[in-house]
Amino acid sequence: MRRSRPARSGVKAAAGAARTRARRFGLRAEWIAAALLAAKGYRILARHFLVAGGEIDLIVKRRETIAFVEVRARADFGDALASIGRVKQRRIGRAARVWLSRNPSAINATLRGDAVLVARGLPRHVVAAFDLVLE
Repeated sequence: MRRSRPARSGVKAAAGAARTRARRFGLRAEWIAAALLAAKGYRILARHFLVAGGEIDLIVKRRETIAFVEVRARADFGDALASIGRVKQRRIGRAARVWLSRNPSAINATLRGDAVLVARGLPRHVVAAFDLVLE
């Protein structure tokens, strides 16, 4: 006989639904960002690069430049850019170090931290939006 799980309480169900909506919203923003960068001539090298202690939304290359891109979707472009704080920058740097160790041919490229901000469904690419700390 199968046991059924207890039903979620209303609060937990609502929180789960909100997380699902937020995740879909974020994935849509990342898709928009990837399309924008591809249209600008960037080649997507990696998506959702995840390591212990760090994560990078997109890693892209154009000519001799590799950009580690953070995608942020907010109601306002200013809020989106401001949301990339020092802690997030360190996490991106940590993940970038791992990615570079796995892709040694990229070490001679120009490296930078870009952002794609999505507000009201419109993307904006900010070149060198944050310092990429690889130490």
